[in-house]
Amino acid sequence: MLRKTLLATFCASVFLTTVPAASAATAQQYASEQGTLSVTPITQNLDHPWALAFLPDSQGMLVTERPGHLRLVNADGRVSAPLTGVPQVWAKGQGGLLDVVLSPDFKQDRMVYLSYAEGGGEGGTAGTAVGRGRLSSDLKSLEGFQVIFRQEPKLSTGNHFGSRLVFDRDGYLFITLGENNDRPTAQDLDKLQGKVVRLFADGKVPDDNPFVGQSGVRPEIWSYGHRNPQGAALNPWSGTLWENEHGPKGGDEINIIERGKNYGWPLATHGINYSGQPIPEAQGQSAPGTVAPHHVWEKSPGISGMAFYDGDRFKAWQHNVFIGALASQELIRLQFDGEQVVHEERLLGELKARIRDVRQGPDGYLYVLTDEDKGGLYRVGLN
Repeated sequence: MLRKTLLATFCASVFLTTVPAASAATAQQYASEQGTLSVTPITQNLDHPWALAFLPDSQGMLVTERPGHLRLVNADGRVSAPLTGVPQVWAKGQGGLLDVVLSPDFKQDRMVYLSYAEGGGEGGTAGTAVGRGRLSSDLKSLEGFQVIFRQEPKLSTGNHFGSRLVFDRDGYLFITLGENNDRPTAQDLDKLQGKVVRLFADGKVPDDNPFVGQSGVRPEIWSYGHRNPQGAALNPWSGTLWENEHGPKGGDEINIIERGKNYGWPLATHGINYSGQPIPEAQGQSAPGTVAPHHVWEKSPGISGMAFYDGDRFKAWQHNVFIGALASQELIRLQFDGEQVVHEERLLGELKARIRDVRQGPDGYLYVLTDEDKGGLYRVGLN
């Protein structure tokens, strides 16, 4: 009896905002090529949610809200008060609290990693920062939060921060960084704009990064020539890092990231300026010394979060990748033959919402976040 009382007190202290339970929510049924989609709202009470990470042992999900809050959401849709110990963020334009991932050794070290926009640049500009803190045992705070990486220089006035965090099989941390809407910087190796960087878990630079020891080059850089990479995931079968990024008007793309490679922006692009004029630096859809996109959309869906499906629950989704779309307000499903995209399906257009993130849950369902004032968290499966 005492144990039950303590558990009830703990739950009440963590989850201060209550929303309808997922089990009681009505699942919506939508048609898809592979069967009927079942879409269950977990909560629709989040403020521009950006990313989510699953805690082990069914403890719930950590969800970032762009204005600067990190919350715990359980499977029944209860939303906690904001966790304390989260850094102050620069919440302007596209900036704010962005990605969240757990340490590969979370069960031992309880480390939670956050990416976010950080102010303090010359003229009021901002850049992407990454830090980590230890999740407290009562799930209420991040303890001892420390910044382990800062994008330098800080050039953003509110655009193109990136930024996804991915750990590979060897425990290296990859960070995708936007070019802060300053196109030429993506090709400048003395700057961290428009780059994918590779670090140890504590933020130190590995000695085998491709540009270590070169004068005038940032040693953190793993690849360059990126515009605004807002999706990234590790391919669970090959172990390679896949990244997707926004083109300008047209030319959203997927890239398979390789050591030291130049992915072209702004020298090569399938897009044009929003004004309708060509990108001034562009040499065409390709340029010497650059890597062509693995997959490209001539009309931009506004791609964001990215998840490979390797669960056992829905066999029809095996070896598919799912990508959120902000502009077209859909979830994109891609099928492959080997690594080549052979088919695309657009899902969840019925929600009429900007899909910011998608993750595969430990239960084999997909979970998606919608980027709205009253942003939603949905569980998606096949009937």
